[in-house]
Order: sequence, then C-alpha cells, then structure tokens
Amino acid sequence: MDQLSTTYAALADPTRRAIVARLAKGSATVNELAKPFEISLPAVSRHLKVLEQARLIRREVEAQKRRCHLRPEALKVASDWIESHRQFWMESLDGLDAYLGDQAKTADAKKEE
Repeated sequence: MDQLSTTYAALADPTRRAIVARLAKGSATVNELAKPFEISLPAVSRHLKVLEQARLIRREVEAQKRRCHLRPEALKVASDWIESHRQFWMESLDGLDAYLGDQAKTADAKKEE
C-alpha cells in the first residue's frame, strides 16, 4: 500500500484520530494516551502500532515507559493531497460560477429584447 493510502487507513479510525489530536499537543506516554478511552491498554497499543506503521507517530522507551511523539511530516503528504484537490475544485467551481453568471446575464438580456 502506498504511503497516502496507509496514512488515510490509519486515520480512518476515530480512536486513532483522537490519539493523533492528543499528540499534536505534545508527546505522551501510552498510559496517558489510554486514559480517555474506555478500551483496554492492549487495544490502545494496537492502535499505536497502526499509527507507527503508518509513520504518523514514533515511540521511544523512556525508563519504564513508552513515550509517543507525533511525526507531523507524515501528515504533510495527506495535507498536500487534500490541498491539491481543494485547489482543483475551487478553481472548477469558480469557473462554473462565472459560466452560470454569464448564462444568467444572457438570459436576462434576451428577456429584455
């Protein structure tokens, strides 16, 4: 699977999105990340594994704990893809708006004749 597909697959789950949102505020231990969820610690670890495989986070051992860090550069690929498509659709919709405006003016001019 390509990196963009892997990123979106990892972000498809609301728990993983919440973890990414939390890590956007700063690094956290696995236990800190697990606190707000009503799921087991092994389930949180599985979510973290998916995020790590998608290169969205990195984990490091800190004494007895595992600390997680967001890798924002991995989100840039997804952001760039969205931005390119947003740009395309904005330009297309602006063109459609101009075309429809011209059509309305032509129709109004014909009515006045």
